[in-house]
Amino acid sequence: MNFIEISSNRQNQKRFKEKSSLFMANFIGHRLLINPKGETLGVVFACIAPHGAETIPELAGDMFEAFAETRKGMEQLARLMSEQEPETIVIATPHNLRVEATIGVVTSEFSEGTLEANNKQVRLQCECDRQLAKEILANAKGLGLPVVGANYGTSEGPASCMPMDWGTLIPLWFFVGQKASKPKIVIVTPSREIPLQALVLFGQAIAKTAEASKRKVAFVASADQGHAHKPDGPYGFHPSSESFDEIVQRAVVENNLRPLLGLPRQFIEDAKPDSVWQMAILQGILECVSMKGQLLSYEVPTYFGLLCAAYQLV
Repeated sequence: MNFIEISSNRQNQKRFKEKSSLFMANFIGHRLLINPKGETLGVVFACIAPHGAETIPELAGDMFEAFAETRKGMEQLARLMSEQEPETIVIATPHNLRVEATIGVVTSEFSEGTLEANNKQVRLQCECDRQLAKEILANAKGLGLPVVGANYGTSEGPASCMPMDWGTLIPLWFFVGQKASKPKIVIVTPSREIPLQALVLFGQAIAKTAEASKRKVAFVASADQGHAHKPDGPYGFHPSSESFDEIVQRAVVENNLRPLLGLPRQFIEDAKPDSVWQMAILQGILECVSMKGQLLSYEVPTYFGLLCAAYQLV
């Protein structure tokens, strides 16, 4: 598994940064849209949410207590998100489509998946916000980003159903799984082979599109942190995992994720997170929408770091 963006082309970084600056110029003096009920429209909530299977109580087995802090953090995220009553949740996952050097936007009508752990199974199906997905796709293309839409099964109807990966299912189990009336979802998949600044620009496109849609939208960066905390883990041990996780925690507390974009590639490779790319998208959203971050929980129950952080409007 390659944990680093393999393209470090400085020209591309500069090009996407210039596009981002031009895009952001449209937000100078910008005021949030408000609906007739006095509610803010666009992105109204964002978060960093982990996707360790044992966080879900039904799948925890004898690891129930080990994941207790993260489970509490996820439940708190779910409450904070629910208070904003989002109509759609846009979730960036590292474990769905892996299109080389290309961002993916799922345009199917539904997404469904099952997850098994400790001899237990959970299942989740969500309706996708196809209109918003296609609008995000069109606006991202308009910015010159390498992005593709992806459906699955049939062009429309119940069989238009993208398989749901664990990076999507686990956070959504907390955020929509238990609700009678579920928000729709949009699944996006970052690429690790393009400059991080391109993902920042993609996040800005999500924020702009969400506002133009006149919907209330939540954004989820599904992300686990360093994966090399334990010698007996699948990636072995490297001290960079602990250092990386400390940097992320500090970035959340200081309400500034941008320093993560400049971390050395070898440091990221050694730390082995699956989070940098989704957090780059989140950074783009935060550059468009005034929000403040709050670190809710952090723990390392096994070999990878789990962090919950909420971003609320200010």
